[in-house]
Amino acid sequence: MTGPVDTADVVVVGSGIVGLGAAYAAVRRGLRVIVVDRTDAPVGATIRNFGHLCIGAQGGEARRYADLSRDLWLRLSRDAGFWLRESGTLVAARHDDELAVLEAAAHEGGIRMLDAAELLRLAPLRAGGLVGGAHIESDLQTDPRTAATAIVRHLTALGVEFRFRTAVTAVGAGRVETTRGSIDGGEVVVAVNHDIDQLLPDVAERHGIARCALDMVRAAVSFPQPLAAPLLTGWSLVRYGRFAGSAEASALRERLHTERPDLAALDLNQMYTQLPDGTLIIGDSHATSAAPAPFQPEAAFAAFLAEAEALFDAPPPRVIERWQGVYAKGPQEFLIERGDDGVLVLAATTGIGMTTGLGLAEDNLTAAFGWAAMEGTP
Repeated sequence: MTGPVDTADVVVVGSGIVGLGAAYAAVRRGLRVIVVDRTDAPVGATIRNFGHLCIGAQGGEARRYADLSRDLWLRLSRDAGFWLRESGTLVAARHDDELAVLEAAAHEGGIRMLDAAELLRLAPLRAGGLVGGAHIESDLQTDPRTAATAIVRHLTALGVEFRFRTAVTAVGAGRVETTRGSIDGGEVVVAVNHDIDQLLPDVAERHGIARCALDMVRAAVSFPQPLAAPLLTGWSLVRYGRFAGSAEASALRERLHTERPDLAALDLNQMYTQLPDGTLIIGDSHATSAAPAPFQPEAAFAAFLAEAEALFDAPPPRVIERWQGVYAKGPQEFLIERGDDGVLVLAATTGIGMTTGLGLAEDNLTAAFGWAAMEGTP
């Protein structure tokens, strides 16, 4: 397709959280930025999640990106005016082996152990079976449905140009071809998450990228008190990097999978976040495939509601919405590649994009393009 040729210092393909982070990194350095996306707003994994920014549950490289993201989230929340709270995260332990995982991680700092009585003051849980828990201190919570659109508005005010409803057909050295014409860019960043398998299939295959589909619900609840923070369970501890690799987590995983093979088959992460309107996000299941089916088994939703009813000291949740999320999944936590053509490809590939995406973009654009670190950025 022929059309006008425009120019920018940085062209970003994708308006999810990593793409927004790339645009933010570039515009803060006074560069002309164009963001291209085939949808008319962020509608992918960036808005279909818990809004849980689980900084303190990460380890290694993911923790470095998460710590950097934390500062960027706080700055953007202030400047763009969206809801975010420094809540930390609560973890409910209903078995001694879950406490053992938490205690082992707490030695590294940033996790405060809680007895059952203190946890009950912070979350409306059933006392029966609760043995204690923890508070992960550095975590944040936002509303993903409002945060992304607020960031788009803020970046637009800073001078970023968004070209929505515009599909990218090819990327190369300093050039992006779209359905509305070509864009010449000094630098090109591709941040399309699971759509990497369509735009750059060779890159996806080289990095072993598949698609992970997850089921989630939002429910009305009648809690005697709101959740003071996002709430994780033992099923969460066997997923997140800071916990999952320990010997204690291996023992926990074996018990959970032996006792509840039905939940293990769903690849469950039993966790909860409560939005400012009082509704509760509940989830989530995981199914990995090159092309996940769009059909959502009712068994997953029934399990979510049964587990929530068993955990909370409240009437059963009433489902308001159900949805399917999809994200890129690979054998590594991140896809970071700069090809011979200079195109920088970025993705979080273990479902922690909201937690790490802003830092992933800031750090890798700075390194790849030879930029100086921004003042106030760790």
